[in-house]
Amino acid sequence: MTGNRAAVGTPGGTTPRAAVGAPPRRTRATAAVRTLLVALLALLAVACGGPGGSDGSGVRESEVSGISAGGSTAAAKSGTGVGRSVPVALSVPAIGVDTPLMRLGLAKDGSVQVPPIVAHDRAGWYEHSPTPGQKGPSVILGHVTVGSYGDGVFRRLTDLRKGDEIVTRLKNGTSAVFAVTEVRTVAKADFPTEEVYGDVDRPELRLITCGGARTGDGYLDNVIVFAALRSAKP
Repeated sequence: MTGNRAAVGTPGGTTPRAAVGAPPRRTRATAAVRTLLVALLALLAVACGGPGGSDGSGVRESEVSGISAGGSTAAAKSGTGVGRSVPVALSVPAIGVDTPLMRLGLAKDGSVQVPPIVAHDRAGWYEHSPTPGQKGPSVILGHVTVGSYGDGVFRRLTDLRKGDEIVTRLKNGTSAVFAVTEVRTVAKADFPTEEVYGDVDRPELRLITCGGARTGDGYLDNVIVFAALRSAKP
């Protein structure tokens, strides 16, 4: 974003606010998609956790960008998923990620919450998106760096390749297993809204962080991993 908002990763930057209010609640079948689309600008507040950054008490601003759908696993093609259950942990073996998941909602001002900038940071599931394994795009956010603490939980997202496994562990004891279909780094200005947040007819997953070159205004790009459901297991 542009204007007078402090950029993520800028030392001493203030905590900016997103310009979208909380969306109205509708039926469960449509609420997740409607919320994602109405709150798009709020979700552009994916934090990058630069040096001297916020302690996580508020939203740090960046922008997410898109990734095209892909993949052809049997579970994804069928559109079938698993029962609704809140995700509690995320594992991405190829890049050494094994993190508890916190729940992220919308703040009172309508801005999206992001994980706090702390040592041993965690990723967070955006609670207005479908739970992993349900039909639709489930969204998980994480930092690429966490200020003076160094690398964030999603520092190595760009190392993922097509077919790599992502496991989301759910509160009901089930694991929804996804396969990476594409990893894309896109300039913030080129964000394809529908491609990323639009409704889909199968269970999908997005992992979102910042990326690209870093300037005095923060990171220039964002990285999104796009994945499709491969299987569900106890």
